[in-house]
Amino acid sequence: MFTVYVLYSQSFKKIYIGYTSNLEDRFKSHNELATKGWTVKFRPWEIVHTEIFEIKAAAMRREKELKSAKGREWVWQLVDDK
Repeated sequence: MFTVYVLYSQSFKKIYIGYTSNLEDRFKSHNELATKGWTVKFRPWEIVHTEIFEIKAAAMRREKELKSAKGREWVWQLVDDK
């Protein structure tokens, strides 16, 4: 199982889109464990959207869609609606 996820940093008004095979560990890494990388600078993060896929290639395809201009527009609308 693979999860495509969208994180939102309310403090910095930033979004992050990714995929993983272990959402719990990945989320902990984004919020606590990592010491370098883009997401470290904009903590804390909250999960605002997830989608589950059986196949890694499908998750990667969806992540790419969400990272497109149209996908990011959809994500920001999702964030604004919450």
